[in-house]
Amino acid sequence: MMRDLGPIAPHSLKGALEALLLVSTDAVPATEFARHLGVAPSEAADALAELSAEYADSNRGFQLREVAGGWRLFTHPAYHDEVERYVLSWDTRTLSQAALETLAVIAYHQPVTREGVKAVRGVNSDGVIASLKEKRLIREVGREADRGQAALFGTTQAFLEKFGLRSLRDLPPLEDFAPDEESKQFIRERLSGRSMGSTLEEAASDIEEEAELLSAPDEDDVRDWVEEDLSGDPDD
Repeated sequence: MMRDLGPIAPHSLKGALEALLLVSTDAVPATEFARHLGVAPSEAADALAELSAEYADSNRGFQLREVAGGWRLFTHPAYHDEVERYVLSWDTRTLSQAALETLAVIAYHQPVTREGVKAVRGVNSDGVIASLKEKRLIREVGREADRGQAALFGTTQAFLEKFGLRSLRDLPPLEDFAPDEESKQFIRERLSGRSMGSTLEEAASDIEEEAELLSAPDEDDVRDWVEEDLSGDPDD
């Protein structure tokens, strides 16, 4: 049964938490709130959980959710369309289709190199990766042990916060988006890395072809051979 939010006593813990939540741009752990307010972490955690339940019971236009190891206010999913139209009216830094594809590859296949992303998308994604790094949605998480110490990329806490996830375990199964069994198998192979072998073989083949071209006779040599054949030199 839906009920209205009750009044909060002046200087109450819940009131202080609401004030801090409104000025927080990132998810904040209960322990951090507790430290600032001088209360026990368990007390802050209980109050946050109660606020979250109260907002949900009252069906407010916003929600208090625990994501990425902290608490943060979010707009209610029921008002997604209204919020989207409003935000798009002043926010021009939305993610392109290419950015969403690249972010999805990194989120589901991390840690992954630029070549790994390219193997899945089929196109060079260096520019998109740089843009996602600028937006703090991905970061460099290490270097590959072989193949030239290539940079490995993974998602950030900001990614979890933007998409309202507690952790990467909350990502929906990628196979749910595949229209048929063939597509699902393709996704499994791509994400398992089995297809990377064929990609590397193709790259090795390209290198061999290039080496053969570089070792091929130059134009002057070919001209000399043709002239000798036409002259009918018996020694040849």
